[in-house]
Amino acid sequence: MGMVANAYYTAAMVRALPDDGKRYETVHGELLVTPSPGMWHQVLLSRLFTTLMPYIERHGIGQLLWSPADISWDEDILVQPDLFVLDAEEAKSLDWKKAKTLLLVIEILSPSTARNDRVVKRRLYQEQRIPAYWIVDPEANAIEIWTPDATEATRRTDTVVWDPVGASSALTIGLKELFKPI
Repeated sequence: MGMVANAYYTAAMVRALPDDGKRYETVHGELLVTPSPGMWHQVLLSRLFTTLMPYIERHGIGQLLWSPADISWDEDILVQPDLFVLDAEEAKSLDWKKAKTLLLVIEILSPSTARNDRVVKRRLYQEQRIPAYWIVDPEANAIEIWTPDATEATRRTDTVVWDPVGASSALTIGLKELFKPI
């Protein structure tokens, strides 16, 4: 008789999985497995990073980071957002265990991550009161914006505005430029 795989995963179990190029996460015990990202995903990630970084540094509002990461709010939660802004004081600790306050989370959709990003992780980020969660949809050249109390996303195809607490001005990102072909 063969062994039955665990149906409920803890963060510790996920951390113990092999480093095989896939991203493993757990949300309330559900295992999420994502293959290595495609090149367009990485191009968009790079463009978002280079747009956000100068703004974040100028306003001193946090630390911009990307996966792999180790964000865990409970023993059955471990996520690795594509791109995120961590609270500045928590970032200074250089300790993933203290990384709890995310100011912005960005996930870039792929066919294999759409359900996880739009449903499972979106619910988690709303539970954790993440002020801004962006789902980047490369197929539609759009960004869906979620806030903690939203019942549906605000879908943007022209610009996205981020106005975090502590910044003296908002950041506006033109989506035509973000999604322009290489």
